Order: sequence, then structure tokens, then C-alpha cells
Amino acid sequence: MLKKCIGAAVLVTSLSWAAVAQDAKTVISNSSEAMGAGNLKTIEYSAIGADFAFGQSMNPNSLWPKFIDKTYTRTINFETPASRVSRVRIQGEYPQHGGGGQPLIGEQTQNQVIVVNAGTPWVQQLEIWMTPYGFLRAAAANNATVKPQSVGGKKYNVVTFTGQNKAKVNGYINEQKMVERVETWIDNNVLGDMLFDATYSDYKDFAGLKFPSRIMQTQGGYPILDLAVLDVKPNAPANIQAPQAQGGGGGQPAPATSQKLADGVFLILPAYAAMAVDFKDYIVVIEGPQSEERASAIITEAKRVIPNKPIKYVINTHHHFDHSGGLRTFVAEGATIVTHESNKPYYERIFSAPHTLNPDKLAQAKKKPVFETMTDKKVMTDGNHVIELYLLQGNFHNDGLIVAYLPKEKILLEADSFNPPAQANAPPGAVINLNNVNLLDSIQRLKLDVQTLIPVHYPADARKVTMAELMRAIGKGN
Repeated sequence: MLKKCIGAAVLVTSLSWAAVAQDAKTVISNSSEAMGAGNLKTIEYSAIGADFAFGQSMNPNSLWPKFIDKTYTRTINFETPASRVSRVRIQGEYPQHGGGGQPLIGEQTQNQVIVVNAGTPWVQQLEIWMTPYGFLRAAAANNATVKPQSVGGKKYNVVTFTGQNKAKVNGYINEQKMVERVETWIDNNVLGDMLFDATYSDYKDFAGLKFPSRIMQTQGGYPILDLAVLDVKPNAPANIQAPQAQGGGGGQPAPATSQKLADGVFLILPAYAAMAVDFKDYIVVIEGPQSEERASAIITEAKRVIPNKPIKYVINTHHHFDHSGGLRTFVAEGATIVTHESNKPYYERIFSAPHTLNPDKLAQAKKKPVFETMTDKKVMTDGNHVIELYLLQGNFHNDGLIVAYLPKEKILLEADSFNPPAQANAPPGAVINLNNVNLLDSIQRLKLDVQTLIPVHYPADARKVTMAELMRAIGKGN
């Protein structure tokens, strides 16, 4: 009798799952039909709007910096699958406010091509599968489920499938059977399991296809793309070819090397550059940039040139993701983060975020970060070496931007205030970068005797960078 009951339970469960699967298929099919996408193979749409520099805000509580998209055209082939984007963008904020390559002088054309193959990262594929029509295709092909849900008083059928990164992909289909929102989670080395969200509104009819006239994407809680759609061409020609350099992976980062700048002071290359300073009982590393891979390489090289000592401190120039992306690795190593006081609450919050999609060394070590903060100035010394930290007041790149000055060696490490050109004798640009001017003004105001500059964005030829280059960049040199 017990076996019969178990068998009946399994049968009921199987039938229930089959019913759910059928419901999901029906919801997907009905939505596709309502949007006129039953025979949609390709699409091309044009728009105007804005894109935003992810992870490059002026301070931890502000939006990502904005750029205006004068033109924006995306072509998608859902069957290949492939995507091509071309846009012309201009500076969006005056004065410049944050990072992301500001100031942008004149017009900049950007092109991105994605042709999906076995090695294409899932986060790139999402540019296709998070569109309303791409989502319906992906959901139909990936055993999606569905459940009713109310959000803000509106009723939705929420269709869900599991992405290649093992995160859920949810599509919110409204009562008009339009895909109104698609969300998923992707790994970010700073923010962890990060919400990636796309909303679609104001659907209009374009040659029989219902298409949203407003598209908004967010990452990290702030917009990364905001478009007003002007024209849509269903089943437009879409012969999208992969560029020759396209590959499945980015390759391994270049191994770390070092240069001895002075007794106990080492420059670690390639860019992003860092410095290691030999204190009496420990090592101080200045800058923990980019990623776990780069931070690990810096840590290994610092311990090679300064053996048998722990890394006790890592100095963080500012919170931009390309300059803070390796901090978690230093915390796992046991280092204390030295940063501007405005960053501490932000770092405490994001360091506690889960990293389940791609557990890093800190997620495995389960250590809590320790901070030492500063306002305008902080001095670190062991009685021999001295590191003076200064806030760059009035800069246009970051409210908490710190430079590190070694007075005995007359060395100044700085990030993003002056990024040297490829050639040492390059003439100044057509427009002077205000952050270059701010750096020089700050050096003079603080009466720092700088003979060697260490830009974190170090030139590829690994040359020594002097004040003469900075002066030339702002039109005051020969």
C-alpha cells in the first residue's frame, strides 16, 4: 500500500510539473503572438539617449557619469545569434564629473559586435537574451517556469529560466502580454552578485511588431543605458560577422614585474601600476586595482622583492571599480585598507554582499575588512620610510581622490589626475584636461618636491615619468 501511495505521489508531482511547464509555454507563446514576434528572426532599431560609465561615479552615493548618445543603432540576429551596436556619443556632464574617459572631446564612435559561440561569456550574451524577444526565445529553449506575481499593484506572469552562470533570469509579462521587465544577476568583482535589470515601456506598433519606445538598463542600482526608440525594422538584414580579434576569453593578464625606485621602494608593473614600500616589520602596497588576478600578481611580486614580511596595508586612491577591484584580495591576504573616510560606509556595505556566482578569495576566507581612514592628510611611517597621503581637493574625477607622496624619495603616485600619453614628448591636447591642472595646482599648494610621477595608468613603454611631462600636458613645458 505504501508503494502505491509513493507511486501516486510521484505521478501527481510529475503531472504538476508538466502542467507548470505547459503553462510557461503557453504564456511565452501568447506573449510572442501579442507582440507580433512569432516570425521574428532579426531586428534593427535606432534611438537616441544616454549611456553611463559603470563604476566611475564622483562619489559612492552618486549616479554613474552620463554620456549623450546622439545616435544609437542595434541590430540583432536571434537565430545566429549575434548583435551589433553602433553609437555616436558626446560629453554629457558639464563640468566633467567622475571617470569613464572624461572629458570626452568632440564625438566618439563606438562599435560592439557579439557573435555567440561556445566561448562567449554569458554576460555578453545577455545583450541579446535580455531583449523582450530574445528573452522569450531563451525562456522557451531553457525549460522556463511561470508564476503569477503582483508588483506595485500590477499583475504579472513571471517567467523564469536559469542562465549559463546558474543565476535566475526573470521576465515580467504584464496583462497586455508585453515583456515589461527582464532581470538577472551577474558576477561583479566589486559588487558581487549584481542585479542587471532592463525595463521596457511605451510599446508601439512598428510594421506589426510591438516594440518598446523606452528602454532602460541598470547595473549596481543606477542606469547604464537610457534610450528613446525612434525606428524599428523587423527582420531587417543582419549579416553580423565577428571581428577577427574576437575570441572566447581575454587571455591571462601579463605577469607582474618590478623596478627598484629607491631603497625599499618598488614600482610594480605593468599598468595598472602599484608600489610596494618596505617598512620595518611589514609591507605597504599603494593601490589594489582591477581584479583578483591583478591584485594576486601584485601581492606575489611585492612579497618577492620584499621577502618574509606580511602586507599590512593597502592604500586605495579612490573607489572607482578599476582602482578598487583588487581590494577584496588584499583583505583576504590580511591587509588593512587605507582610504578616504567617505568610502568606508560604502566599502563596508558592498564587502558584505554575497559572491556566490563566482566566489573569490575573500568569500572563501570569510574575513571582515579593516579600515583606516583619512580626511585631508595622513602620514604613515616606520621612522625610516614616510608616506604622506593627501586628498586632491577640487578635482573633477572623484571626491575622495588620494595621492601618495614619498618625501625622501620625491616620488608621487597618482591615479587619473594625469594619464601620460604614449609618447613622452607628445604635444598638449586641443583642450587642456582640468584634472591635469588640478594636480599641478595641488602639488604647488602642498609644496611637494616631486621629481618622479607614478601614474597608476602607467605608459606602456615603462619610461620614467617626470614633472616635465605634466607641465607639457597643460601647455607650460617645452
